[in-house]
Amino acid sequence: MLILANVRERWSGFLGAFVAVLVGVALITTTLVIYDSARAKVQPRYEGTAALALPKQAVDADGSPEDRMPWSRSEAEPLVSGLAKVPGVAHAVVDRSFYAQAVKGGKPVTDEGAEEAGHGFASARMAPYRLVSGHAPAAADEVVVDRDLGAAVGSELTVNITKGRERFRVVGTVDGPGYYFSEKFAAGQQPGVSNIALIPAKGADTAAIASGAKKVIGDNGSVVSGDGRSELQPEYIEHKRFLGVQLISAMALLGLFTTVFVVASMLVLSTGMRRREIGLLRTIGASPKQIRRMILGEAAVVGLAGSIAGCLAGVAATPVLLSLLKGLDVTPPGMEITVAAWPLLTGSLVGIGVSVIGAWSAGRKAAKVAPIEALLDSRSANKGMGRGRWIAGLSVLGLGVVLAIGTATSTADNRINMAIFATMTLIVAAALLTPAFVGPVGRFLTAPFQRGGKAAPVLIRAELVANPRRAASLVAPVIAAVGFAVLLSGMVSTMRVAYPAGEALKVAGQTIVTPDGTPGNTDEVVADNPVGKAALPTRAFVGTKHDKNGENAENSENAGKSTVLDVLGSRDAKWNKPGEAVLGEKMAGDLGLKQGQEVPVRFADGATVTLRVSQVLPDDPARGDFVVARDLVRAHDPAALTDDIFVPGGAKASAAAPGVALHDAAQYALADYDTDAKLTESLAMMLIVIAVGYSVIAVANSMAMAAHGRRRDFGVMKSAGGTVRQLLFTSAGETALVIVIGAALGVLVTLPPLAGMAAGLSEATSSDVGLHLNSGVVVVAIIGTLVAAVLSGAAVTSKTLKRQAV
Repeated sequence: MLILANVRERWSGFLGAFVAVLVGVALITTTLVIYDSARAKVQPRYEGTAALALPKQAVDADGSPEDRMPWSRSEAEPLVSGLAKVPGVAHAVVDRSFYAQAVKGGKPVTDEGAEEAGHGFASARMAPYRLVSGHAPAAADEVVVDRDLGAAVGSELTVNITKGRERFRVVGTVDGPGYYFSEKFAAGQQPGVSNIALIPAKGADTAAIASGAKKVIGDNGSVVSGDGRSELQPEYIEHKRFLGVQLISAMALLGLFTTVFVVASMLVLSTGMRRREIGLLRTIGASPKQIRRMILGEAAVVGLAGSIAGCLAGVAATPVLLSLLKGLDVTPPGMEITVAAWPLLTGSLVGIGVSVIGAWSAGRKAAKVAPIEALLDSRSANKGMGRGRWIAGLSVLGLGVVLAIGTATSTADNRINMAIFATMTLIVAAALLTPAFVGPVGRFLTAPFQRGGKAAPVLIRAELVANPRRAASLVAPVIAAVGFAVLLSGMVSTMRVAYPAGEALKVAGQTIVTPDGTPGNTDEVVADNPVGKAALPTRAFVGTKHDKNGENAENSENAGKSTVLDVLGSRDAKWNKPGEAVLGEKMAGDLGLKQGQEVPVRFADGATVTLRVSQVLPDDPARGDFVVARDLVRAHDPAALTDDIFVPGGAKASAAAPGVALHDAAQYALADYDTDAKLTESLAMMLIVIAVGYSVIAVANSMAMAAHGRRRDFGVMKSAGGTVRQLLFTSAGETALVIVIGAALGVLVTLPPLAGMAAGLSEATSSDVGLHLNSGVVVVAIIGTLVAAVLSGAAVTSKTLKRQAV
């Protein structure tokens, strides 16, 4: 009851923490709801199936489950026959997917899913898609298409497949997307079997079908049914989901960090302003344990109230975030919002937990307040720093420096995350160490104004010197706001310069043939450009008899497992040698292989070929980590599409085939980075808005709390002859000085991670990359924080003075 009474009595003191928890929980709830709504769903083309039989799953180099290993035709035949005999199964369909894209008016028809749009006609039964007109394809030059394509039955249609453009006769139309060929033609495009779909008879029990199918498959694979069928997703949908999850994960992480940081600083400030009250409680017999329990209980109540309000606000804001993500094209098609219980419960637990954790430090200090504090100024203990804070601050600072150095040496995939973690660490270090130098900095900045005969500079200086901990609590959210604005905008600006420059340097003098409206280059395009690098990628499965240390692995936990990896087929005479493979050093180490050893490689058609490791060379992304002869990849993966073709300066590049574009080095570098740059910039701006907006709210609340806590000081100064204008000017001046100190620290803590990132990019791109800052974003962040702080402080001060006048 005492806790609830305290919260009701001192609601203005808890308002800042309440708002901070509300905003943080709202952000976390919104991102979790979006995350839950974006989970993989059963694709429409599988809705008519009872279950899907899938091959065994391989692992990547780190041991994580990845691609399924396709069955060969001979392995799949007895399985299909056995599955067709399972009670309740009407059809057991071998589902094949490969590249197919119509060409109209000399241009490929726009289709995000073109890479997997071709199927055997039997696959149309899985949705099921109904044959609207015509008949099923029987010959190799016949095709059934989506009626929305506008191709009439009996007409000729040019379809781009892996070989290139071919003419097909449209023999039918269906009421669903895709291009449906004869089963024989489809098997030629994708010989391997990666999915056998079980179509139930009318009224059949799907659970019984799945159970029977598992008995047939045995150890040869697995059977998924119900929501488990969502495992099969088109590549472009998976890519969009990956980008969206990366974005909202960054938002949630930033929101969590900012919430913890802001709520902790606010509760420390609020508790520090109550030392006289706590001293009075100690005088009347309250024990340190009771004081800690009171502080933590108040924080839990505030956290609970903020969490409830935050969950409601988060659910209400979810459509706005979904709209933004759709605008960035990082959501699966047809995604809709579904509100489950776990995002709300998680958000609430985070809000309450953050409040209690944030109050722990404040409660620990409050428990040490002596009864004599009831007779002293509540800010009397705000001087200096304790030994524990010095140790914590210096330790965190050291960790931040290590992370900043690590930013320069980390891999490209980890560099951004490393820079963010380094900045977070340095922000915490700056907040912990601020009391040590806020006084000296305040004296230095106010020194030029001391001789003017004005009282305001003297009062501002005295306040900062006398109460460094209070000032540090006010500075903390400013450091976070400006720090994240500088970091995120600086990362985008630096990468925008670094990556195109490095890529242009690598391909200088070459003409690059790139896909334009297609997912890759066909063999027709490769034939038109017979000179230059034309890598043919495929996913292959490598089985080794050795572990990473070169020892026999037959008895290890990975025995019998295959590693899935990207294999490149090269037409370069140095690597295009039958029966041989060239590995990068890291790949060879991961697979436990050495030069001269033999390695079995299973390809997309289910066939296994034994290759000899002819060379182990230093890693080179331009060459590839596992390189084999191009003809070998084409023989075992007829559906694979070729990557960009790099034509040397002495040869002429051709764009005669549709869906092709030619670029010089500079154009290629800019075009290659443009898509990623747009997404990165959008992500950065969203994170900047979140971080700065959240911190601005925290700054405004902190300044309002501080102004409210100094009402007695204002009363004394007014009694001494200070006018309302003078007091407002003094309040605004002190606030502005605090913002300047916080902004300077915010810039300083981000420079080491950004410098480390620039150094790493210089090495990765083999170009001179300097540190680039977006001055516009930084200025807006500082001015926005300054305006919010000054206005909130002035508003509370003005209101306090008016009440005192009354």
